Amino acid sequence: MTIVGILGSMYEIEGFNCHVDLYANLITEFQPDVICGEVHPNTWNIYLADKSKRGFWGEAEGLYYDWIFPFCEQNNIVFSPVDWFELDVWHDFDPFIKFEGRQKEELQQKSADWFEKQKAVWNVTPIPFNSKPYDDLARQKYKWLYEINPESQIFRWICRNQIMVQRIKNTIKEHPGRRILCIAGADHTYCYYDGLKELDIIIKYPLK
Repeated sequence: MTIVGILGSMYEIEGFNCHVDLYANLITEFQPDVICGEVHPNTWNIYLADKSKRGFWGEAEGLYYDWIFPFCEQNNIVFSPVDWFELDVWHDFDPFIKFEGRQKEELQQKSADWFEKQKAVWNVTPIPFNSKPYDDLARQKYKWLYEINPESQIFRWICRNQIMVQRIKNTIKEHPGRRILCIAGADHTYCYYDGLKELDIIIKYPLK
């Protein structure tokens, strides 16, 4: 039976124990055969061509370069890049692009307030930000963002996660019976779980 673990990351966010040792221990303990990472395929190809380069546009997060990529190479673990975005039009779909002045500032502040609510439940489980209460708040936040700007959320969130989940499904098909660990920013974890829960696999989420 294929075992799929889901690990939400919040790398190097201050004050919440989200450092490289935490994730290194969790990944090592899971003993993955395959890691699906929140990395754009173009970024992965850039890295394979020249390992001194760190992608583009600040993607992927440092955890991959600092630990995950070397770990995969040293242990013959397959790495599968699953992220998706179109950089040239990304900013054209900002959720608050249609708003100006005070109204825009208020919406930006409310978005920040949502994140503060999410941070308040960071330690519900042993792994920071990996819990049902956190996921429930993430669902509410993205529902609110959809109400603000449906076009933005369809492009930036709904389609993006659909493609990421499909790439994970493709990886599962390519590696049946293996241990596959899916790592992404913590807001994505409920999308991963929802997209994979009907498959004939064992899902481990949270990992602890």
